[in-house]
Amino acid sequence: MERSVAVVTGGLGGIGLVISKALAEQGFYVVAGCRPNSSNAEKYAGELAQTHPNITVLPFNVGDFHECQRVVLDIEESIGPIKVLVNNAGITMDGQLKKMALEQWQQVLSTNLDSVFNLTRAALVPMLSRNYGRVISISSVNGEKGQFGQCNYAAAKAGMYGFSKSLALEVASKGITVNTISPGYIETDMIRAIKPEIQEAIKAQIPVRRFGQPEEIARTVLFLADQQAGYITGSNLSINGGQYMA
Repeated sequence: MERSVAVVTGGLGGIGLVISKALAEQGFYVVAGCRPNSSNAEKYAGELAQTHPNITVLPFNVGDFHECQRVVLDIEESIGPIKVLVNNAGITMDGQLKKMALEQWQQVLSTNLDSVFNLTRAALVPMLSRNYGRVISISSVNGEKGQFGQCNYAAAKAGMYGFSKSLALEVASKGITVNTISPGYIETDMIRAIKPEIQEAIKAQIPVRRFGQPEEIARTVLFLADQQAGYITGSNLSINGGQYMA
């Protein structure tokens, strides 16, 4: 039986790992991408081999166009057809624009937005040949509303919307859907590391008065990745507890 492959960039992070596991539990063979030399790669590779043998951990540089081309070709030839691509890789390097170094701008745009072009461009050709595919990019509430000190991050995340809407128009007749998901504050290790009093102050600004859970993002990915979600394309699903309503 032919494998249905899902590729998740940033697939070992707080949200990415939950997405990877959810897709694997849904029957996909998952390639969980991570940074080269990532400390998580070895840690999770052994663990997942025991709990989720249909997840492969693959370190590669999402900001390198040619490397992404090679990775997608290798996956297609050695593992199976990529049916679902989840562009989830992301970093932050915050700072007010008047103090922001060129490196801060370039690294965030490369990891968060160039990666979307790199992976989607590579995966699109085989998807078109099969007249089927699901491209899902994880944006952010800060791409919708902006955020102090995050001109680089917000620009990258906002860029996903224009990219996805335009590509959705290009491939709508080919059985390929292209959508974005915009999480708000999600309870990951990064959030848990914030002082409790600051966490409470953040929650007070969220109408549902809590942080989101990574599982809530993963469930939305599963929804958009489903074969029966073929009439949803060019859309953005905001998951922010009512913090921002466009």
